[in-house]
Amino acid sequence: MTPRLDAVGLVVSDMAASLAFYRRLGLAVPEGAESAPHVEAVLPGGPRVLFDTEDTVRSFDPGWTRPEGRGRVGLAFLCDSPAEVDKVYGELVGAGHRGHLAPWDAFWGQRYAIVLDPDGAEVSLFASLDPAVSST
Repeated sequence: MTPRLDAVGLVVSDMAASLAFYRRLGLAVPEGAESAPHVEAVLPGGPRVLFDTEDTVRSFDPGWTRPEGRGRVGLAFLCDSPAEVDKVYGELVGAGHRGHLAPWDAFWGQRYAIVLDPDGAEVSLFASLDPAVSST
């Protein structure tokens, strides 16, 4: 069997804040999971996003330390339209999350923006600028 990507794991410092952020982006996170040490959200098509607290990771990897800086992991969320990129970015920043790059029309043909999750991971929002290109 050939290995296949099944999940993306995120180590979070505040489970409740992280789950609230990713719920705003549409992830189906189980209700009441805010105090759990490990949470999984299944994405359409089967892949999963895994959330583990820093203490959980240290329980099996005692030498683990929090990475410094940004840009180590980035998630990208496809939006239905350029207007939705602006709307979602505005909602996240309006809810108190840190905007990194406000929406702009990128030279590669997408409306693009970057917001930071509660732990500083870059979360890109994007949509094609070409109305003939479907988001699905």
